[in-house]
Amino acid sequence: MAERGAQPQVPRGRRLFLRAVRRLFSPLQPDDYLEMINPLWTTKELRGKVDRVEPQGSEAASVLIRPGYEWPGHKPGQYVRLGVVIDGVYHWRAYSLTSDPSPEDGLISVTPKKVDGGVVSPYLVQKIQPGDLVRLGEIEGVFTLPDPLPPKMLFISAGSGITPIMSMLRSLDHRDQLDDVIVIHSARTREQVMFLSVLEDLDRRHDGLRLDLRLTSERGRLEPADLDEVCPDWRDREAFCSGPGEMLDALTEHWKSNGDCDRLHMERFQPKIGGDGATGEGGEVCFLDSEKSVECDGGTSILEAGEQAGLNLAFGCRIGICHTCVGTLKAGKLRDLRSGDVIEPVGQDVRICINTAEGDIELEL
Repeated sequence: MAERGAQPQVPRGRRLFLRAVRRLFSPLQPDDYLEMINPLWTTKELRGKVDRVEPQGSEAASVLIRPGYEWPGHKPGQYVRLGVVIDGVYHWRAYSLTSDPSPEDGLISVTPKKVDGGVVSPYLVQKIQPGDLVRLGEIEGVFTLPDPLPPKMLFISAGSGITPIMSMLRSLDHRDQLDDVIVIHSARTREQVMFLSVLEDLDRRHDGLRLDLRLTSERGRLEPADLDEVCPDWRDREAFCSGPGEMLDALTEHWKSNGDCDRLHMERFQPKIGGDGATGEGGEVCFLDSEKSVECDGGTSILEAGEQAGLNLAFGCRIGICHTCVGTLKAGKLRDLRSGDVIEPVGQDVRICINTAEGDIELEL
């Protein structure tokens, strides 16, 4: 199911004006003329134009985008679904926004890290050019800064996990609220550190910020027990963590045993799949569009079961973020493989990469 750009929310006055203009120029639409002047002026979908691409370490790049005038803005830490054309085909992926929500130049940015064997990330890092148009989907995510801000904050990240945190740090810098902040960031080598110059500049300009840059090739990975030395008052801080699942799992257990989990906030780029799903019932999945049926056990996603049966199903991130692998549930129940919750959203769009069958189901896909 192809996803279009987000539908802009047009104010009522402008909507009435456009309705009158449509009658005047029928059968053409106002958008047909607006797109001739500036493709970002369209109200059919939200678009952006690439302004420039900046390398971030040896494996990533920031793509700076000028969004259309209906861009609603974002909270620091949120992500956006980005659509790009590669070899004539639209591909959608979700990327954390790495820009300040109130940029002086009006540009937003995403910073993908190149994935070997990937399709979209190598294109964004190595091939996309200034002037290229992209589609902008919905802005989502609850990994955001609280309001009001806590007096003391701790940020822990590794690799590309720095991306949502970078938007937070830039926002705090813009508001001059980096008063008591510890940033612990890990990367294998100095050459691979994303936003190295930005982080060091923040550390240099703000007395209230302390940067601990951990190069794992020299110092090894951060262990939760290291926090007592690196940040002795970590229990008193609101903590924001983003990075590999193993790191986040270890930090979660450490907070459960030694801290207050209500003060721990995490962003998982790869949610746990199959944690409780193995206890599910499973069942037969009937794909109505292709008239094919496959067996799906309680620990396998519908997407994987279909692929194992030879079906060519659209997918993107495979972790429930990009909404590429969406179908409509026509009958039956599902089990969410992340939480184990059983749901019955008949008639609604569902993501087949994070759900499995709970009994026999029918899926319009």
